[in-house]
Amino acid sequence: MSRKSLLTNRAGLTHKVGYALRHPARITPYVKRAARDTWLRLKHPGHVAYYRAVMASDTGRNPEAAVGSRSHERWLALGEMQFDYLAEHGLKPGHRMLDIGCGNLRAGWRFIAYLDTGNYYGIDISPDILISAKRTLTTYELQDKLPHLTITQDLKLDFLPSAHFDVVHAHSVFSHSPLDVIDECLAHVGRILAPGGFFDFTFDRTEGAEHQVLREDFYYRTETLLRLARKHGLEARFMDDWEKRPHGQSKIRVSNSA
Repeated sequence: MSRKSLLTNRAGLTHKVGYALRHPARITPYVKRAARDTWLRLKHPGHVAYYRAVMASDTGRNPEAAVGSRSHERWLALGEMQFDYLAEHGLKPGHRMLDIGCGNLRAGWRFIAYLDTGNYYGIDISPDILISAKRTLTTYELQDKLPHLTITQDLKLDFLPSAHFDVVHAHSVFSHSPLDVIDECLAHVGRILAPGGFFDFTFDRTEGAEHQVLREDFYYRTETLLRLARKHGLEARFMDDWEKRPHGQSKIRVSNSA
């Protein structure tokens, strides 16, 4: 990730004008996205309801694009990247895994195939993307692995058992979340982590001013999220080795303090 990219304020007028001049073909799609953002902000003042509506709109056009994949090949590659990273970091078939923002199982189908029967739990705020997830499950003939796919309204995780999950995973979730939603998750995730368990999440990193683009994309400084995790008694560290992967987001791992 380049220094210039990390210092860019994508919400700034100078960046927007420069980007438009460099990419004129993207002006119309952005204007449409901004118009949708304005309408959905008025209709859904709460962030979860707002982003659920965004996902309904995006999933209706293309479920794979709705989870951030430009093509089916990219969808497969991003899922494989997530799986390989956790497998290299100790994920075992006998582990119980919670996938927050599981989407249409871009990585989830690989986790389901790898984990023992019943050990995968996927949650998402979007009923539309969970319907697509069930299609993915059928496509890869993984019905016998009995994954749990559940819709959720928030990230309090209060419907899940204590000390249960060895691995909790949230890919491209906090990149679309305001700080209060992230804080809610970090306040409760420690309760559901099994002894020795960890929670990996990605985020859009900036080393400049923290900012957001419309109400969809949020950019945070690493220290902001590390400090937030530590406030809730969690150990937190930046995962430098993830930066070597061809992915635009960064990763933090948290666990319960010893």
